[in-house]
Amino acid sequence: MNYAQQESTLIQSQEIIITLYKKAKLIESITLNKAELIIGKDKNADVKLSGFSLSKIHAKLVFNGHYWSVQDMSSMAGTYVNRERIIEYVQLTEADTIKIQDYELHCRPAQPTTMKQQAIKPLPMANKNIQWAAEETQPNFAAHQVATEIQTATQTVTQTPMHVKNEHRQRLHAEVIQTLDLRRQDISSLGQQDIKALTRETALELLKNWHEPIDDVDALIDAVFHDIAGFGPLELLLQDPSVSEIMVNCATEIFVEQNGTIQKSPLTFTDDNAVLAVIDRIITPLGRRIDHSSPMVDARLPDGSRVNAIIPPLAIKGPCITIRKFPAKRLEIDDLIDFGSMDQAMAEFFKVAVSEGKNILVSGGTGTGKTTLLNVLSNLIPMHERVITIEDAAELKLNQPDLVSLESKPANTEGTGAIHIHDLVKNALRMRPNRIVVGECRGAEALDMLQAMNTGHDGSLTTLHANTPRDALSRLEVMVMMAGMDIPVQAIREQMCSAVHIIVQQTRFPCGSRKITHVSEVVGIEAGVIQLQDIFVYKRKGINAQGKIEGKFMPTGFIPSFYETLAEFGKPQNTDIYTQNYLGAGA
Repeated sequence: MNYAQQESTLIQSQEIIITLYKKAKLIESITLNKAELIIGKDKNADVKLSGFSLSKIHAKLVFNGHYWSVQDMSSMAGTYVNRERIIEYVQLTEADTIKIQDYELHCRPAQPTTMKQQAIKPLPMANKNIQWAAEETQPNFAAHQVATEIQTATQTVTQTPMHVKNEHRQRLHAEVIQTLDLRRQDISSLGQQDIKALTRETALELLKNWHEPIDDVDALIDAVFHDIAGFGPLELLLQDPSVSEIMVNCATEIFVEQNGTIQKSPLTFTDDNAVLAVIDRIITPLGRRIDHSSPMVDARLPDGSRVNAIIPPLAIKGPCITIRKFPAKRLEIDDLIDFGSMDQAMAEFFKVAVSEGKNILVSGGTGTGKTTLLNVLSNLIPMHERVITIEDAAELKLNQPDLVSLESKPANTEGTGAIHIHDLVKNALRMRPNRIVVGECRGAEALDMLQAMNTGHDGSLTTLHANTPRDALSRLEVMVMMAGMDIPVQAIREQMCSAVHIIVQQTRFPCGSRKITHVSEVVGIEAGVIQLQDIFVYKRKGINAQGKIEGKFMPTGFIPSFYETLAEFGKPQNTDIYTQNYLGAGA
């Protein structure tokens, strides 16, 4: 019998008792008397849950004056009633079990009711042609366990070791694949929803023959589906907006950066082959390859997230994946102000510098937010200009209508056919660009970039790795030398001095916060040394009680030299932002 259709008693009292279990262990029992109850990670939630894949407002319980219903708030992990994921809302009865990841909620009225339910809204399903629960006519321990009512609140459950859960995943995955193969079912020709429905149907059928306890049937089936058609355990992490970076060191070690802090995830792959399968699913649509002859690859996910993979023999412990997640929301300059990465005065300066065609170099270490800042600055380019972006793996998301995005190409299986960044920069000069945006300068392309900046393509932007603005110039000089041209150092520095106008230094502090610590202008060259002048600096004050860096963005009192030129052309700018409360005032 379908649990959603069996006769039961609707909960028709506003005052209800919610009993909360986690992994079958009683957490709490609370009595509430409100018309709307929030379930999730939010600090103000009526029923507080915790977990990577859970949302702040995950679900709601709503009383309409007659009965209670549960609503999923478009959560990634989903909300289940009697083992079936809800899409809209479901009227609640006293017999219903609400399941959210490891949690189970049981609701009952504070005052018992004797009214019988006349009709219950059927549970919406992903594929309504498949009636999962209707197939379960025979009792079985494994498939029926999750839906079984907990007999006693004090019941003790032994936690299944992680490797045993992986054994379940491996076993069910192999059985599902074998079954589909025997039925000659080609899953490669199906869409995601069809594969998910087919996987669930097949898995439930197979689990009827298992004679061992399963901690969480829904989670097991979801894991198998992700192994078959998705990114395995990475799916939950990719869906979690609080996770900014995912680092797979080997099959059993996954670390994440969450809210600026790196920590180990409890999630794992089943084995190295599962990691390799995920790498293959990422790079195959992009026409890239990874094997023993080419054991490293850069790629991207459909949402723009950056991916790097490296496999044995270079990776000793096993195949590694590093994913820099792309934010779901396109960030604007006001967002960086809200994050504390810059202040309003800096933002005003950047708007003027970009619109007036100043060449900007964003410098910083790994993970400091260089690409994010480059993307924000690029979106300040006037809409009527033609922009060409050049990247190893396309990440930039620009708004300009006249936009061309170019991506480098690795060598083929014969080791030929590679198209490098510097090749694309040369080609971009033939495409009539107003602006050229290079995702990152790493080598010989630096010379081509300098030449582009010096040949009428003002307003170009790029990034490089360096710890200070001065170091950025030194590194740029070295990269120009890597081009193999016999150019005197003095000539290189003169080219750099005329090509680069502004250097922006990004820094990531130990607490995880990212800030612009220097905005410097290249003002000339004297005795063979390029002269820099700081316009803004970040003045550190200390660490607060929460362990976060504290400080203040301050102008130095120096007005950008190009402001004088703008005034001569009838475009005077606000200079108060550079002279009010500047660094060293009153000293």
